[in-house]
Amino acid sequence: MIAIAKPCKAATRRTKAASSKATSPKAAPSKAAAGRAQALKARRLAELRARRERLFAREIDYIPCREFLKADAERLATEPPAQAAVPLERSDAAAPAGAGLTPYIASLYQTRLLAKEEEQFYFRRMNWLKFKAATTRGRLDRRRASLRQIEQVEGFLNEAETVKAILITSNLRLVVSIAKKFVDPTWGFDELVSEGNLALMRAVEKFNFALGNRFSTYATYAIQRHFYRLSQRGRQFRKRFVADDEALKDRAEKQPDHEYCSSDQIGMLKELFAGFLAELEPRERKIVVARFGFDGKAPRTFRELGSQMGVCKERIRQIQSRAMDKLRELAADAKLEQTVGDWLPAGQTGA
Repeated sequence: MIAIAKPCKAATRRTKAASSKATSPKAAPSKAAAGRAQALKARRLAELRARRERLFAREIDYIPCREFLKADAERLATEPPAQAAVPLERSDAAAPAGAGLTPYIASLYQTRLLAKEEEQFYFRRMNWLKFKAATTRGRLDRRRASLRQIEQVEGFLNEAETVKAILITSNLRLVVSIAKKFVDPTWGFDELVSEGNLALMRAVEKFNFALGNRFSTYATYAIQRHFYRLSQRGRQFRKRFVADDEALKDRAEKQPDHEYCSSDQIGMLKELFAGFLAELEPRERKIVVARFGFDGKAPRTFRELGSQMGVCKERIRQIQSRAMDKLRELAADAKLEQTVGDWLPAGQTGA
């Protein structure tokens, strides 16, 4: 018999050590790669979960129509009429040159108006896309909707927003033509155009194309109604506050026979008003001081303050209105009117 020699223990240990050294460098990278892959998977799942929540929380409003339930609904909503063309820039020479017009107004006349067939097609398509998005989302599981299903619904909604932009852009000139008739001391032309554009956007959302009417008829009524409300609000504002300084000029011409307040009382009023201003937010305080010239300079207009602070005139007006409401509340809490009334001589409180 041939004797088989057993390997010595030292050789066995050397073999195991060599094998462990050969495998350990590879094991470490594989474990790190697995950790990175797991972290990436967790991040993607979190993003998908957040995207799913946003989709199901989003409101989808559209005008329902029986045509959407018919077999040819998709064909009617996807095949544009022969004269439909995008972009909407005018190719003829009838557009005004823009002399004497602001760049914004001049740009509106470079956009052509939609024909009735085009208008009907775009409104049908916008509402049909929202209908498809709503019905498709309604069939999804809130917890298990896949990325492909979410992208499909979002695709419908994004395309609907594109069609909506076409409808708004082609009707911006209507807002300008109506705004010219409602300019008054309270509402300037630029502010009315801004407000009218918001009313136009809401009208696009609410217009029922299935009735067969032109959108311009509905939009004109909606924009005018919004402007009437603004005018009414402006008249109420002018009744509460002096619109010009004529009344103040008349009062300034009449020299009083005596001083109503002493120097101590005037100093107390200044100190009290400074405390009122300190209660305002920094931006509110800056606007009130600049608007009424409390800093010793000439009062600034809404436009000037808007340019300095990087916001529109209407935003400055809103901040000032909010600040004035706060000042009235502070004056009422301090019983300022009663205090000043006690200072005035008898018979002067009703002046």
